[in-house]
Amino acid sequence: MGNFIYTSMASASEVMRGMADVTHNLANASTTGFRADLSMFKSLPIPGAVNGGSAPKFVRTGVDTSFGALQNTGADLDVAVSGAGWIAVQAEGGGEAYTRRGDLRLDAVGQLTNGAGQTILGDGGPLAIPPHNKMEIAADGTISIQPLGQGPDTVAIVGRIKLVSLDEDALFKDKSGLLRLKDGANAQEDASVSLVSGALESSNVNTVATMVKMIELQRSYETQIKMMKTAADNDRSSAALMKMN
Repeated sequence: MGNFIYTSMASASEVMRGMADVTHNLANASTTGFRADLSMFKSLPIPGAVNGGSAPKFVRTGVDTSFGALQNTGADLDVAVSGAGWIAVQAEGGGEAYTRRGDLRLDAVGQLTNGAGQTILGDGGPLAIPPHNKMEIAADGTISIQPLGQGPDTVAIVGRIKLVSLDEDALFKDKSGLLRLKDGANAQEDASVSLVSGALESSNVNTVATMVKMIELQRSYETQIKMMKTAADNDRSSAALMKMN
């Protein structure tokens, strides 16, 4: 009975972890450039079990790096990575992290950021954009402006967005949802990565498949709770019979 209850309790706990992961993916189904978390359940031995036995263990296996759909917006500061590649941003606490989110804007001090407030990086660090009448971002990430007070024939190049290629096996997602290299290094700029201006990449979360997974997990959780209740009822019945004898 002990192993049975332990297995059900462990299963319910792990299913709840899985539901939290799926809920997080669903909540970001409309987040620009979001990459879904991948997870699975593994069967692991129960520590100290007399007659053996196993229980499921929730394991986050990585990040889904498949592409999201491109949506044309026509906005000057919206960019999407064309094909493989990533945009370098400043990570929390310093260093580099990587994203596909390209809803760019300028913050209060003129630094280029995205819709999540993450600072976009260039070759030499954060990109500070001077006051201007117009700003354009080329396919290679080069940022050019028409300086404030100058005519349309005056163009100044003020920086270039750092674009990189990454080995999927070398990545992990940090607590802020950004991708980073496991060894803590900074990726080298890759000139073959390009941007599409006036477009954004949608989340790659498959809403229908994710909702189906959520329903399956909810049913599994309910089953484990019922099994625990049944085990507890049987335990009470056995105890009552022993008292009668």
